[in-house]
Amino acid sequence: MDINLLGFMPALLPVALSPGASFTLVMGSALAGGRKGLFSTLAGTALGIYTHAMLIGFGITAVLVSSPALFSLLKIAGTVYLLWLGGMLMRSGFHASRARIEHSPHAVTVKQAWLANVINPKAIIFYLTVVSQFAGIGGGVASYLTLATVHVMVMSLWLITLSQALVFSTQKADPVRLKKYVNISGGLLLIVFSLHSLLHS
Repeated sequence: MDINLLGFMPALLPVALSPGASFTLVMGSALAGGRKGLFSTLAGTALGIYTHAMLIGFGITAVLVSSPALFSLLKIAGTVYLLWLGGMLMRSGFHASRARIEHSPHAVTVKQAWLANVINPKAIIFYLTVVSQFAGIGGGVASYLTLATVHVMVMSLWLITLSQALVFSTQKADPVRLKKYVNISGGLLLIVFSLHSLLHS
């Protein structure tokens, strides 16, 4: 495999480190479910990344994007789903209380995180137009899975570091107020992100 890992890293870092849907979901899950919530959301997001790698490796993504009707339908479905997740986060923030926090389930399940990543138009375009440039001649499934592994490792390290700081901060700060701020602002960010993706992808 003639993968260009050195060239891939500068292209990956701005995407992996910038606030987006995964960032928002992981922060909310870390606050709601602690480390268990954090890792369930990370697992779902990682599965979504590997799904994109396999879809583009088998040529399915290219077929999907080549059909304007199918891709438009996917964009709308992705936007509606992310809007729903954003609304749920905001609702959770507005109704936060100490009793709810102590008995709250994980904010986002593995399945929800996976679906949010798979139907995200920006993730599809990123793997089709950016990642494909570094997969080498032919760009087989193994090449894309290798690049996806690098993507998952960088993303996980970054989000674990940030979320651990958030989880530990609840020991000193008022957890109810913290959940209100994180979930309301995170939900709003997710809504803005999803609408921006619909209008500019």
